[in-house]
Amino acid sequence: MNVFVNGTFDVLHLGHLSLLNHSRGLGDKLFVGLDSDRRVSEKKGPSRPINNVYERQQMLLNLKAVSEVMIFDSDEELRMLVKQIRPGIMVVGSDWEGMPIIGSEFAKQLVYYSRIDEYSSTQKIQDIINRR
Repeated sequence: MNVFVNGTFDVLHLGHLSLLNHSRGLGDKLFVGLDSDRRVSEKKGPSRPINNVYERQQMLLNLKAVSEVMIFDSDEELRMLVKQIRPGIMVVGSDWEGMPIIGSEFAKQLVYYSRIDEYSSTQKIQDIINRR
């Protein structure tokens, strides 16, 4: 069974690894949708991403849990990725519960993953800045 998850995955941390390993454990292949650099800047601000899309893609591809990484630049491209994969399971963060999930109509099942609160790329970046 194919599993799909998406995100920015800018500065990888233990929360990302936990999400990806959990998601992979739900099926045979894990497909990751990766926000383009333009989308990350739009969502997170002009100083982001820290790692460009190629670097983020390569880091994810080198994780045992990840089968394939596909880059998208718009909501419509994300919707089309999910439609193309037609995952048995689409995994999203529990902070999205009750909100519309792009592409979820093409997944057989939507699973919410409880985020580990202390892990956030934004917080990791701030921690690094604060150490100066």
